Amino acid sequence: MPCIAMASCGTATVSKLLWPSSSSLTRHSPVVQVSCSVSSNQPGSQQCSGESGSVTGGGVGRREVLLGGVSAGLVFGMGSGDAEAYTQVEVGAFLPAVEGEAGFVQFVASPKDTPALRAGNVPLYKFMLPPTWKQVRIANILSGNYCQPKCAEPWVEVKFESPKEGTVQVVASPMVRLTNKPNATIEEIGPPEKIISALGQFVTGNSYDADELLETTVDKKDDMTYYRYQLETPFALTGSHNLATATAKGNVVLLFVVSANDKQWASSQELLKKVLRSFSA
Repeated sequence: MPCIAMASCGTATVSKLLWPSSSSLTRHSPVVQVSCSVSSNQPGSQQCSGESGSVTGGGVGRREVLLGGVSAGLVFGMGSGDAEAYTQVEVGAFLPAVEGEAGFVQFVASPKDTPALRAGNVPLYKFMLPPTWKQVRIANILSGNYCQPKCAEPWVEVKFESPKEGTVQVVASPMVRLTNKPNATIEEIGPPEKIISALGQFVTGNSYDADELLETTVDKKDDMTYYRYQLETPFALTGSHNLATATAKGNVVLLFVVSANDKQWASSQELLKKVLRSFSA
């Protein structure tokens, strides 16, 4: 799991476990212990250290400033309910409504949103969200900021959540992790089962078991092919229910993950499925 940083009147330090790498992955045992601290004298920055070294997070981005600043506590997490939105502003306050879809707003990624988009390393993407959701800050070590433009492992692009309904995040994987063919389509990389087998751990947050896959579909939209998955994942860090969409463009495979716990799924599964289908690159 990613590291957690919390800010208070002084300097707060919290220990947490990092999201495990694919080389050391087990279902129940993350492997790297880190400690993070944030000082009130330097808002918008965090220092994380661990056995393998240290990582220093960058300053507050323009979007946070425009929306009124970062909340008192900065929390980074994988699972629904394990993280808090880094701004108290609901997305409905700054994202446009979706025409013809009442109750949804449109998020369209732009170069100002992520390090990979600024580096031109991923295609632009968009998806719908309920207006009451909030954006979650991505820890520097998970954002790919330190390795752009040539990251060897997948990274988290953006993340949004609602305590009542669930969590969504976009994960980008270097295409060379799956195929040596440049600019391959998702079909050229392989069938749906191959893609989820290779990237399933980034859906669950720990590991992937083929027995957890309930349904697979293939959809086409605007000359792009999308593999869609429904998983029941009782041991997943992200939640006991996961939906995912995978597609390939340029030098990356994009994975859109929608996660929920049992309570969220019981009340919001149709809404979450609609959010999943809205994703496009």
